[in-house]
Amino acid sequence: MKRICLHGPESTGKSMLGTRLAAELGCEVVPEYGRAYCEAHGTNIGRQELIHIAQTQDAMNRAAAARAGELGAGFVLFDTDPLITAVWADMMFGAKPGYLRDGYFDSFRGFSDLYLLLDIDLAFVDDGLRVYAQPAERRQFFDLCTLELVRNDVHYVRIQGLGEARFSAAKAAILGAE
Repeated sequence: MKRICLHGPESTGKSMLGTRLAAELGCEVVPEYGRAYCEAHGTNIGRQELIHIAQTQDAMNRAAAARAGELGAGFVLFDTDPLITAVWADMMFGAKPGYLRDGYFDSFRGFSDLYLLLDIDLAFVDDGLRVYAQPAERRQFFDLCTLELVRNDVHYVRIQGLGEARFSAAKAAILGAE
């Protein structure tokens, strides 16, 4: 079984791409807990809330991977994981709280077999929860996403393009990782 994680700034099509890939690959996609949390509690969150979001997302991803393994599934997709929560901490606070610092990732590193880093080549869509709309902010967020993947020495493929091209690039990256 291959564990695939979608990674990148907000408004890069992770959720839509994850849903479509899951349907194509016949697998589960774990939704983004941080979005559900912010829908319920608002976007004014602090370090402790980010830690809660990271821990909950990690538990959801691990449970889905266990289910997929029991079913003999070929793939499981994660809309996000704690690496992106660490990037949010960097964007929001300029630093990560203890739980999201490098030491935590020693046990987390290697959980996903492949990260799909979604580029900021899509137009920003404000849905009421998204925060970093300005081009310079989006670039900073993307650069931090890339840095987090590199620092944690995980395998990733940058995904670009619009519509079908983006989907095809993601699918090719996943199938090429088999």
